[in-house]
Amino acid sequence: MGHPAVDPRRYTVAEYFQIDRDAVEKHEYRDGQIVAMAGGTPAHSLIIANVTGEVRARLKGTSCRSYDSNLRVKIPRDARYVYPDASVVCGPVEYDPADKTRQTATNPRVVVEVLSPSTEAYDRGDKFRRYLRIPTLQEYVLVSQVVPVVETYARQVDGSWVFRAYEGLDAVARLSSVDVELPLAEVFAGVEFPAAEPEPVPNLAGGTGGSPAT
Repeated sequence: MGHPAVDPRRYTVAEYFQIDRDAVEKHEYRDGQIVAMAGGTPAHSLIIANVTGEVRARLKGTSCRSYDSNLRVKIPRDARYVYPDASVVCGPVEYDPADKTRQTATNPRVVVEVLSPSTEAYDRGDKFRRYLRIPTLQEYVLVSQVVPVVETYARQVDGSWVFRAYEGLDAVARLSSVDVELPLAEVFAGVEFPAAEPEPVPNLAGGTGGSPAT
């Protein structure tokens, strides 16, 4: 996603539902403020489509379902409503009673966010800490769009979280909470990564870069 546009005014949850329902773009609700979510890059959109499709295919025959970024999620104990890039719900969707349109789930088991330069700090920090408050959440997945890397945080029985990182197109990420193996070659299928910065060329006269010594 790009830089979000924050409306400085404060709104009730009911006003947020009305505005978000009638708007073309999606909005998050953060403690009374409405935040318009800017569109992402083609790579961002492709990765979301890849993840959603691959997870959906691997969940066939189970009680779990894969959802794209149109499913809104409520974070309990907070006045927060967000749109994960992808999510998995197992069993029937439990809807937020405050949302009479039944567009807001309260029971995701897995949440996936595709990282962007403008949102990575939020996805790794404050947003993650708030996601932890969802009792049903068992796994938080972060996907890079500039390198082939998938990171997972899995909730343990004692409430702690175990971090794992999977790197390279030959790697296979495991989503333990839904028993899904996710090849990174499929997650990043069709994605063109930015060219790596060239290593600096040593200068024979000392230092790096510049013209050769004469």
